Amino acid sequence: MGIADLSVKMVVIVIVGVFLGSFMDAIAGGGGIITVPTYLLAGLPTHLALGTNKLSAGIGTFFSAGRFIKNKFVDWTLAVPSVILAVIGSHFGTKLQLMIDEKYLKYLLLIVLPVVAFIALRQRKFPEEKGDIDRKKQMAIVWISSLVIGAYDGFYGPGTGTFLILIFCNLAKMDVRTAGGNMKMVNLGSNIGAVVTSLMNGKVFIVLGLIGTVSAIAGHYFGSGLAIKDGSKIVKPTVVIAIILLAIKVVSELIG
Repeated sequence: MGIADLSVKMVVIVIVGVFLGSFMDAIAGGGGIITVPTYLLAGLPTHLALGTNKLSAGIGTFFSAGRFIKNKFVDWTLAVPSVILAVIGSHFGTKLQLMIDEKYLKYLLLIVLPVVAFIALRQRKFPEEKGDIDRKKQMAIVWISSLVIGAYDGFYGPGTGTFLILIFCNLAKMDVRTAGGNMKMVNLGSNIGAVVTSLMNGKVFIVLGLIGTVSAIAGHYFGSGLAIKDGSKIVKPTVVIAIILLAIKVVSELIG
């Protein structure tokens, strides 16, 4: 698809939908729950919608990651290997996505989501201070989850940041702001791996993706600022909303 295929309706849908999804994504992940359906609603086929979404999401995530870096909420010892592992995982996840039906992963999510929702709702608040954990154990948790969730992000995507922030806070014992900063770094890596692979396979509507990028940058900028300012006050409700929306999306797609 090229610029001749664009319509005013398509552009308006993408501008509004991508901004809302990116705003949520910057706070607690899960923006793909909104942005992927946005590109589908704009008229793109599934694989093209997923690839185009990665273009705007990747550039938008770069800006929200930048705000966390500027405010020193990134643990670089954990982040650098995480980004590399996320790129690798995302590359192979995207290659797998192009070969098989997505419905198999959706059935798995129906089992996983209630567990994730229970953890999120049971948690009174996300930690404002880092917890006590052996550094080597923390590294293992962060790096393994970056590879696995990175592969998930390349294959399907929605909920990636939400899963990461829950793992980083609950298992890796990171404070909510550092967890958010490192989540953005991993998400940036997985987006890069996915979009490069999608571009190589001709599955990105570049013009529409660049239009969506403008909205993504704005949404990530304002969302990350709110997450840094309010911490757990804004992250928990956004995580819960993200999980509910992802559950609705998966069930509706399977039924439909």
